[in-house]
Amino acid sequence: MDPAELQRHLPELVQLNAIIDRGSRWLRCDTVLQVQAGQHSLPVHVLELGSRKPRVPVFGLFGGVHGVERIGSQILLAWLHTLVERLHWDESLHRRLEQMRLVIMPIVNPGGMWRRSRCNPNGVDLMRNAPIDAMGKVPFLIGGHRLGPWLPWYRGRRGAPMEAEAAALVRVVQERIQCAPFSMTLDCHSGFGRRDRLWSCYARSHRPIAHIGEIYALRQLMERTFPHLHPYLIEPQSVNYTTHGDLWDYLYDSAVDNHQERIFLPFTLEMGSWLWVRKNPRQMLDFLGYFNPVIGHRHHRVLRQHIPLLEFLSAATGNFDRWVPLPKQRHDMTREAIQLWFDQPRDAGIYPPTRTDL
Repeated sequence: MDPAELQRHLPELVQLNAIIDRGSRWLRCDTVLQVQAGQHSLPVHVLELGSRKPRVPVFGLFGGVHGVERIGSQILLAWLHTLVERLHWDESLHRRLEQMRLVIMPIVNPGGMWRRSRCNPNGVDLMRNAPIDAMGKVPFLIGGHRLGPWLPWYRGRRGAPMEAEAAALVRVVQERIQCAPFSMTLDCHSGFGRRDRLWSCYARSHRPIAHIGEIYALRQLMERTFPHLHPYLIEPQSVNYTTHGDLWDYLYDSAVDNHQERIFLPFTLEMGSWLWVRKNPRQMLDFLGYFNPVIGHRHHRVLRQHIPLLEFLSAATGNFDRWVPLPKQRHDMTREAIQLWFDQPRDAGIYPPTRTDL
């Protein structure tokens, strides 16, 4: 592929390749998929960093699931760049990584990014593509539909296999992340509202998940440790809306069904790009401007302000046994979480329900 063309259409992949070269002593890189975008074949890379031991905690990071939300991939690449540079001189980072593992999939949907499209080259929204339905009604269109790929949020044909990119993400999580006694993931998105939100699952139901107590404990830990951190709104996604086909719901279900003795906490960073548009309305002249900061100083600020979050979540994963609540604490934190986020009588139950409820 012409390097100039790659730099023009997918500079994030150019940056990723440079990071892989620079960190080749420590990064373990696999190409888990090749995606066709027109005449071009684009790789989907997965990087691992840290211990190879199967019983260490794992922190997984994902970006570029929606091709127009490039800032998510850019944040992961900025942090990965910093990690690689620190590995050249920071012995404390080496010791920390001996006790945990990072799994990073920075560009899940390179075909969508190449085409400047939310969906993949087949017109499917990967975050509506999992074979699960919401428990109740969802918002029209935005909650996922099967009308056709000419509309956004298309789920794909009923009964069809998951799209290759979605299936690759699921394999990576199930084979490399959920094997750990404790694992956490962060999927980076943009485009909802004017505030930056840290969403926990569930997207398919208004009911609390089984690990809502752990979610609440992590929220308390972050607020105690970093009272002056960028003000994230931490909440379950269903507080805002529900959807069909969410990949993280599907993966959480598989973890609860198959690995009840382990803890798997998936989060989504939903950056409020409407704030960027409000401050610079000219961004609306470019479709990518609805989802990404365009002005240089604002772009740099966004990259900077989320690095502490990645550092915190990484440290919390590596030290999970020091903050995950014990049974008595867990009961109290579950009750407090339900009071905070689920104040309706219909939400009093804890997911997963019995199979007769599905």
